[in-house]
Amino acid sequence: MKQQLQSLFAASLDQLRRDGVLAPEQLLEVRFDRTRQKQHGDFATNIALSLAKACGRAPRELAQLIVDALPAAPEIAKVEIAGPGFINVFLAADSRVHVIAAIRDAGAGYGRRTAAAGSRVIIEFVSANPTGPLHVGHGRGAAYGDSLARLLAATGCDVSTEYYVNDAGRQMDILAVSVWLRYLELCGEQVVFPDNAYQGDYIFDIAATIHREGGESYRHPAETVMDGIDAEDLESRLDALIQRAHKLLGPQRYQYVLGVGLDALTADIRGDLEQFNVAYDRWFSERSLVTDHHVDAAIQRLAKSGHVFERDGALWFRSTAFGDEKDRVVVRENGAPTYFASDIAYHLNKLERGYDRLIDVWGADHHGYMPRMKAALQALGYEPDRLVVLLVQFAALYRGGQKVSMSTRSGEFVTLRELRHEVGADAARFFYVQRKSEQHMDFDLDLAKSQSNENPVYYVQYAHARICSVFRQAAEKDIDTGDLDNADLSLLGESHEVEVVDTLSRFPEVVHNAAANYGPHQVAYYLRNLANNFHTYYNAHNFLGAPPDLRCARLALIDATRQVLANGLDLIGVGAPEQM
Repeated sequence: MKQQLQSLFAASLDQLRRDGVLAPEQLLEVRFDRTRQKQHGDFATNIALSLAKACGRAPRELAQLIVDALPAAPEIAKVEIAGPGFINVFLAADSRVHVIAAIRDAGAGYGRRTAAAGSRVIIEFVSANPTGPLHVGHGRGAAYGDSLARLLAATGCDVSTEYYVNDAGRQMDILAVSVWLRYLELCGEQVVFPDNAYQGDYIFDIAATIHREGGESYRHPAETVMDGIDAEDLESRLDALIQRAHKLLGPQRYQYVLGVGLDALTADIRGDLEQFNVAYDRWFSERSLVTDHHVDAAIQRLAKSGHVFERDGALWFRSTAFGDEKDRVVVRENGAPTYFASDIAYHLNKLERGYDRLIDVWGADHHGYMPRMKAALQALGYEPDRLVVLLVQFAALYRGGQKVSMSTRSGEFVTLRELRHEVGADAARFFYVQRKSEQHMDFDLDLAKSQSNENPVYYVQYAHARICSVFRQAAEKDIDTGDLDNADLSLLGESHEVEVVDTLSRFPEVVHNAAANYGPHQVAYYLRNLANNFHTYYNAHNFLGAPPDLRCARLALIDATRQVLANGLDLIGVGAPEQM
């Protein structure tokens, strides 16, 4: 409807240009907003206020000229000028219900833009270190990132999703030594397991795989392993154990231990996410950035443009020249590239793959990392705004009113798998996306499992299932539903029907705004509102017992409602059950 109104008012402005009221160069898009109060109509525009000064007329006078020049349109019941010059548009009753047929014709495509109107976008999200199972904190980033990808695709963008596998660096070494020490324990060795190594039971499972497949091939006496490992600092002791593992196992055997752990945990993460209705287009290896020389190429490119300097034996990126608070190391004194160097190479790689917009979904604790990444892109010759960083706050889990403790290194956490098994993937995803990603979130397990109106996902899914039930009852009782495609929709004049129809018509706007503002929570909020409108309508009116023509019209309306509920739930990765 907004597009129809924009076309009508554009025609009015063209007429005013021909009449000399507006200058030829006075071009301005007519924007409409839905009114908050029905007495002010359905839509309002401030176009007269925007153009009045340039054409030397009072806003209300110009508003009247615009209204007088409007072409006749059956969609509009009346137009009023309000306040200093706002133009309020009241729609004809018949024009409202046209959306019902539009929804039923478009089906799953309603609310989507079919034309490829957007740019090439890549979204990288979750990307948790493959050092343990995903926990409930990662779940929020997964639900948010995947829902965002669905939204952007629905508005015409060419979207790719990617998981950046952190399979290089110290965390992988900690994983390898944790697995190896547990393996030695299985061999009967009495080793001292570090408190700051990975403690979870999954480490035992990986060690058992190595022991089962390789026997005692990787065994060394505990005395040899632990000899001289006496540093007081926990991190220094762990680093010493890593070095000892490298020395005793040798490159090939060490990589085998690391690889078994990496493969097992990456497969576990992939399976968890697929069960969470999240499937990536690509899993990108951090290690490949080194082996394929992308890191070297990125640093050389920065050096060639004069943005790298040497100090204290290390190479530094002069990020202060681009607004960062301090310069950053890209190559350490020992010649090893930093995580930051790998990140620069990774983002350069994405740009070189032809993506116009890079969207990174990070944990809120990475907020300070944003300026240096934008600085690196600018130094490489790219517009820094091509990188969009979206922050996701951690989700605190509550069970029985008590907060559940979380610690990845100690192994004390609730996994995403456990959450799925307890509340279901649908409930978890809906709960995760119903609030802005940057807001703190308390996840109430008890509420997520409840079958009540207070549980938002149950309330929305029940609306969809309830509509399906109406049609099942009609079939079971052999009630004639009529020809829904040719229903007399003008019969839908009850206040509850008008409310449902108006809410249905807003769906494309909600999708557009949610995508433009990277806010899937807007879709969740909309679905709750639509479900509430439907349940209220259901409780107030008889569908199957109504006279035939009215019955047919009402069934067409609720069928359109079912379709929009399904479309909206799909955008946030939640199922639309037909029975509950």
